[in-house]
Amino acid sequence: MAMRILLVDDNRTNLMFLGKLVEKAGYQHIAYDSPERLVADLPAIEFDIAVIDYVMPGFNGVELLRRIGTVDRHRQKPVIFVTADTDTETRMAALDAGAIDFLTKPVSPLEFQARLRNIAALTEARNRLADKANWLRMEVARAVEELRAREEEVIERLSIAAAYKDKGTGWHMKRVAAYSEAIARAAGLDEDYCHDIRLASLMHDIGKVAIPDAVLLKAGPLSDEELDEVRRHTTVGGDILRDAKSALLKMAADIATGHHERWDGTGYPVGLFGDDIPLPARIVAIADTFDALATERPYKKAWRIEDAVAHIRMKAGLYFDPVCVAAFERALPTILEARETLADPAG
Repeated sequence: MAMRILLVDDNRTNLMFLGKLVEKAGYQHIAYDSPERLVADLPAIEFDIAVIDYVMPGFNGVELLRRIGTVDRHRQKPVIFVTADTDTETRMAALDAGAIDFLTKPVSPLEFQARLRNIAALTEARNRLADKANWLRMEVARAVEELRAREEEVIERLSIAAAYKDKGTGWHMKRVAAYSEAIARAAGLDEDYCHDIRLASLMHDIGKVAIPDAVLLKAGPLSDEELDEVRRHTTVGGDILRDAKSALLKMAADIATGHHERWDGTGYPVGLFGDDIPLPARIVAIADTFDALATERPYKKAWRIEDAVAHIRMKAGLYFDPVCVAAFERALPTILEARETLADPAG
């Protein structure tokens, strides 16, 4: 497509003359004899180079150039001023405003075409570079998207592997992920973070792959030794995920390690206190506890929803971050809907 030259001159004779020179140089042109009309049309028109008369009624060239610059896609377009004024101060004002070149009236046809071709060549080179930069940005974005898809697939596959230990664990992971996302959103966290915590929280019990089935699936009460064995799933989960370079897997490591820590420092495995517990782990702690209380297990009956909610509310500031508890309560309608959707088909 031929380069488009914008011509602005209130003198129609000069405008026709410049238009013919542009066509002889092999380019297209758009002509305006009114700067006010150009300003009105700026959002809709397309051009590559502007040639503007410096002195016009209503606008001088600098004022018009500033108006052109208010449209983002026109801001970096090269501008040539045509002026009879050879005063240095005038030219400095034009350069400061962003002009790239000057032509002195009366315009020499040969000089005009030579300068226009030079600037057109520079513009074409810059456009090619911009196209390459856009292509590179698109390729980087595509590569990042593909990498992210692989990370998500790894997490989903690992969560499936963990579910083989206990079929109920798979549905529990899915519900905790949905609840955690809802709590994060109710807490005002950005959408990317909410999406990440849903994925990362799928891994909160990944460490249970190392717990013996005899302990993990035991129907009756656990001995102190067996409780210690179960609690080991937090450190095992952290060990599995901790050295990952992916930010998503690092979040998963924080969750796996810290979702049984308590706000008052009485949790495990380390006994972290308050804000020392990573935020994703504080959110998942509430989601995990709510689902554990409200779900029937081989060793216990399911609590009523209102009792489970009351327990979490009562433990705000003790077991749970009070801010996250408030977000949990705001998110309850979404959480209860997810609970119905993700109910274990096996009951």
